[in-house]
Amino acid sequence: MALNNPLSRIGLNTGKILLPIALLLGAGIIVKESIFYAEPGYVYHVRTITGQEHAVSDVGYQFFLWGRWNAWKRAMTVQSEAGAAANMEYAEVEGDETSANMPPLNIMFLDQVDANVEATVRFSIPTDNEGFLQLAHEYRTPANLLRTALMPAFKETLQATASLMSAEEYYSGARTEFNSEFENQMNNGIYLVRREEVYQDSGRKVRGSANVALGNEQEEFGDESKVVYEVRKVLDEQGTPRRKAQKFTTFGISVVDARITNMTPNSRFVERMQLKQKASADRAIAREQRIQEEEQRLLAIARGEREVAERQAMAKVEQIQKTTDAETDKQLALTSANKLKEQAQIERETAQINLEKARIEAETQRTLADAEAYQKKAILQADNALAEKLRTEVEIHKLWADAFAKRAVPTNVFGGGGSGSPVGSDAETKAFMQMLTLDAAKRLNYDREISGK
Repeated sequence: MALNNPLSRIGLNTGKILLPIALLLGAGIIVKESIFYAEPGYVYHVRTITGQEHAVSDVGYQFFLWGRWNAWKRAMTVQSEAGAAANMEYAEVEGDETSANMPPLNIMFLDQVDANVEATVRFSIPTDNEGFLQLAHEYRTPANLLRTALMPAFKETLQATASLMSAEEYYSGARTEFNSEFENQMNNGIYLVRREEVYQDSGRKVRGSANVALGNEQEEFGDESKVVYEVRKVLDEQGTPRRKAQKFTTFGISVVDARITNMTPNSRFVERMQLKQKASADRAIAREQRIQEEEQRLLAIARGEREVAERQAMAKVEQIQKTTDAETDKQLALTSANKLKEQAQIERETAQINLEKARIEAETQRTLADAEAYQKKAILQADNALAEKLRTEVEIHKLWADAFAKRAVPTNVFGGGGSGSPVGSDAETKAFMQMLTLDAAKRLNYDREISGK
């Protein structure tokens, strides 16, 4: 009868409905309090309700049985950058891109020049169970690890690296060396160093000019030595540099990457570097100008040598031309002289031939003349040259006859007969003619009488 009670039936049905709901709620509570999802890139420190703990590095759902767990990034980054707020440092927060961020650190170089440096170091934590649990026990949270171990090591190593060199060395080409030393010391420990004073002598002696009597031979009164400070690494017995070990390496933490991204020196050093840069630029310009002047000098010398060479070449050409012309004139003169000599020789030979010819002709003429004279002589001797003499006398009488015939006198001449003076009568003319004829015959030297022989 109790079962037939409606109220009893309602209670029974309600119990059937609430039991599954209660089971579902219990299962949900168990899942919420005992299971979590492991994200990639994290290592989880899991503690159970029974006091057991272990490291979880696998991705997926993990069971921690009403215990506790916290996440550690596998790689943590310590970074100093200009974007961070001044005098403000913070450790990682879930979802942050960097593990720890801080403003640029102020460091001091060996030459007492300070600078603000921006750098980044990325650390890798161990993922094995033993190493991770030791790390988790020591530092408990990632924030503690960053604040008490990684960030102080970052700052100390950065400053220790700056103490190894001067700012001038850094900005004169030692940037890569600085970066390399920084990464080396982050991995293997900080060098133990000792700062020492070192005297450097330039080797150039300074001379005075106080003693006029010494002139240029002044006595040395000092040098240009100076004191510089050097940081030298402390060596062990084997000559290996001694180091201060990084504490975080004992927990299996390693440095994945270490970089110096920016270095900003103080304004005074910047001004000094600008002056040095200007001086260097001025020296470079002066050097270039000196080289240019040297090139101009060499160019002038080369140009002068070229002009001298051209003049020498022209003079040589003229000399060769004159020598050639002189040689040509000489050859022409020799040729002309030889021609004249040969011509004279020919003329001499011709003259000799003509002389011989004339001599022969003269001999011939003389011979002919002798022959003719001999002939005439023989003829004359034969008849006493009567024919010639007669012919000559005939010619004489002809001349006197012509002269007498042409005389211009009157036929009858009157004159005194007793006076004794010639008056040009015919008798007188005849007598005169006879006298001339006798005189001519006398001059002809022939006898007018005919021989009876």
